[in-house]
Amino acid sequence: MQSDFVLSPSAPESTGRIRLRHLRCFVVVAREGQVGRAAELLHLSQPAVTKTLNELEALAGRKLLDRGRHGARLTAAGQRFLRYAQDVTTSLDAAEAALAGAGEPAPAPLRIGALPTVAGAVVPAALTGLRALRPDLGVRVRTGPNAVLLSALTAGALDVVLGRMAEPSRMVGLSFELLYAETLIFVVRPHHPLAGRAVSPGETLEHPLVVATGGTVPRHATDALFEHHGLRLPTGLVETLDLAVARGVVRRSDAVWITTERAVRDDLAEGVMRRLELPTAGTVEPVGVLRRSADASSAALEDFVTILREITVEGTWQDLSHG
Repeated sequence: MQSDFVLSPSAPESTGRIRLRHLRCFVVVAREGQVGRAAELLHLSQPAVTKTLNELEALAGRKLLDRGRHGARLTAAGQRFLRYAQDVTTSLDAAEAALAGAGEPAPAPLRIGALPTVAGAVVPAALTGLRALRPDLGVRVRTGPNAVLLSALTAGALDVVLGRMAEPSRMVGLSFELLYAETLIFVVRPHHPLAGRAVSPGETLEHPLVVATGGTVPRHATDALFEHHGLRLPTGLVETLDLAVARGVVRRSDAVWITTERAVRDDLAEGVMRRLELPTAGTVEPVGVLRRSADASSAALEDFVTILREITVEGTWQDLSHG
């Protein structure tokens, strides 16, 4: 089906007609944050996707995406345009399904984005509580860096993100509700040489370090902590956001893992890891729920957020996840 989307009379005189292929291409690139990934999903070459985006921006008379090595990020104009582009493509998909006799579409799954540290800390318990309320609800969970998740949320690829606030330019159209604040801690295997006594940051540098990847809030806090003591992180770091990788390295070696306290709560409670006696003042970071401000929340999303509020009260999630 070939459809056109006509800009308003107030658009520049040079604009012609925006076609459905322009909208589909724009929506997928905005959602994925990468031209290459969008090209794969659209079954097109990257040059073809780039050409389509260039045509759209020429028709719109303004830049909609900042494209570069960092990926593709929506401009302020792109964020405004995305809302309407999504409405058009979603409505057309529904119309085509109706014509094809597909009947009523299945209920949409709840799409959750979460920082890896947050996903392991609160999402399992939250999903357990949600399933008790809505056993037939499908759920999709995506983890990744905060910037990637916020881009996906803005683009409509996620319904909610459990993460951190970003710079004002990345928070346009998004709301943030604080759930809790957490600090960094240093953890090791139970019989580590540093376990069981007061430790200085400098002593940890005598062992392999496992830290968050560059550009993330935990990594910034880690760098600042060492700089506060006149130290710098050495070479030979293991940098990862994958909790399973970090956990495996630490449990099999004398490595020291610098991570958020809630990410290893179960490990500490079960005695498979120990927290080093090392002050980490100044590394507190807020974690909360991020949603699109203009969107009406579904009942399922409201249930999920309500459960999150309950389980992030100290001690509550233990009952929900083990009860």
